[in-house]
Amino acid sequence: MHGVPRKFNPHPFAYHRELELHIDNITNLGLGIGRHNGWVVMVPHTAIGERIRCRIYRNHSNYSEADLVEILEPSIERISPKCPLFGICGGCQYQHLNDETQLQLKRQQVKELLQKLADIDAEIAPTIGTNQTYYYRSKLTPHFQKDAKNIGFLKTGSRSTLVDVEHCCIATPAINDKLKILRQEICQKTFRSGGTLLLRDTDNGIETDPTKIITQYIGPWIFQVYAGEFFQNNPHILTRFVDYIIRESSDDGIEFLLDMYCGVGVFGICGSRNFKAVTGVEINERAVQLARQNATRNHVNNIQFIAGSSENIFAETLPEAEKTTVILDPPRKGCDATFLQQLIAFGPKKIVYVSCSPDTQARDVKYLFQHHYLIHRVQPFDLFPQTRHIENVISLVNQ
Repeated sequence: MHGVPRKFNPHPFAYHRELELHIDNITNLGLGIGRHNGWVVMVPHTAIGERIRCRIYRNHSNYSEADLVEILEPSIERISPKCPLFGICGGCQYQHLNDETQLQLKRQQVKELLQKLADIDAEIAPTIGTNQTYYYRSKLTPHFQKDAKNIGFLKTGSRSTLVDVEHCCIATPAINDKLKILRQEICQKTFRSGGTLLLRDTDNGIETDPTKIITQYIGPWIFQVYAGEFFQNNPHILTRFVDYIIRESSDDGIEFLLDMYCGVGVFGICGSRNFKAVTGVEINERAVQLARQNATRNHVNNIQFIAGSSENIFAETLPEAEKTTVILDPPRKGCDATFLQQLIAFGPKKIVYVSCSPDTQARDVKYLFQHHYLIHRVQPFDLFPQTRHIENVISLVNQ
């Protein structure tokens, strides 16, 4: 067939074969799941209960991927997307679903991941969201190629094709205003290769230099961070998110907090009043320097920060385990196996595991569950409305 990709696997479906499917579920990647004679087909931008027509573009060993062609029987939960690029730009996956459905879906996805990957059937609290479901994102990183014709984000289903994005419906108005100016500047230049822009919304305007230090607030607390480095970028829910984690970390008899993967010290500093002493651990030395400055800036005197990998903390003199909570906020890949082994050997009274990747979180929680830790509470947060991303907090207690 003309136009068939060279490495296309023709089984079980020919390239661009069209199928009619009933969508049974949505994966945590935002893909609808339908079945054709028992074979799983994944289709983006669909809703549970819909009957759709799709077109196959890739077959894997145990499932296929397809593009949505037509909605034959729409769900009552389907709404009109706000962005005209929805379905083309890969930045959002859920603009076609109403807000309540998105919250329910993310709650269900956390439950299913714990069941599938950890064999744990836990009660999941309703997802905590925000009324600001558009124009909330305070950091945007659009890409461009060397010809600078398209400035935006990857096309849905593509690893290299960029969609030109003039206006992003989930970025703050100030970011969109600055994006318009930057687009004009870039189109007048020539480049040897492509690149990535930074637009970070701060109290002092939009910062585009990743090496500049910016100021961010969480309730009464003030933090400085490098503009290009990690800091949660939904200010509309951030205070509630941090307050919840601090409450879960505090308990009768808990006197000490170990904040692993602590970054610029957010959890440790915000929670400092609840503990006798706090220790933050971070491998990024520049972040540790800022964390120490942030503690001074916020007049926090009962906190120390250690630069190094999280595993190294167990070589230090540690507080009494039965009086300690450990906060884990690892990168997307989750915790290292060696670290988890050392954490179990230490045996803190409580562990509060914060994750932007509930699948790797479920894997790590399974290990903790097998070593005498019981789940106390599971709380998803919708920090990124209109997208598939879930921020999930699991509290565990040593039994």
